[in-house]
Amino acid sequence: MSGVNDQEIRRVLGLLYQDDTLRAFASLVLGTADGLSPKVLQRLASGGLAARDESGEWRATPERFRELLRARAEPAEELTAEERVLRTFLVDGRLTTMTMRRDKRLVVLRYIAMVFEPGVRYPEKDVNVALRAFHDDYAALRRYLVDECLLSREDNVYWRSGGPIDI
Repeated sequence: MSGVNDQEIRRVLGLLYQDDTLRAFASLVLGTADGLSPKVLQRLASGGLAARDESGEWRATPERFRELLRARAEPAEELTAEERVLRTFLVDGRLTTMTMRRDKRLVVLRYIAMVFEPGVRYPEKDVNVALRAFHDDYAALRRYLVDECLLSREDNVYWRSGGPIDI
């Protein structure tokens, strides 16, 4: 059901706003629709909320709500595999865990490595402060970054030696 517009949604809501059509719809849903006004049933049918079955009996069509919702729903946000990993393991900018498969850990580490500017040398103390923003175990995080060649180290001075670069 493509092409649902706001007017159709307002029409359905308007039908349910009226006491007589709301009661009739409820009766159809509950299966107690005896004696309902044909005029009210036709109004429900015009909004897609009621239909006649094979035997000519009126029935509610609550699936109309799903159709309207589905047609008006925002398209699902397309995330890359890396974005899904980052959303899973980084909550409010903090790492939720460091125990993850290596391929996922690399995605997270590459993201964290971007905190460090290429070509800039950082004393260990500054590296620790930056990494503590991501996780309390900044020493393990620092070791992972060095082991994966995203940071290099010599004489307690670190520099970025890998990972993506923003241009």
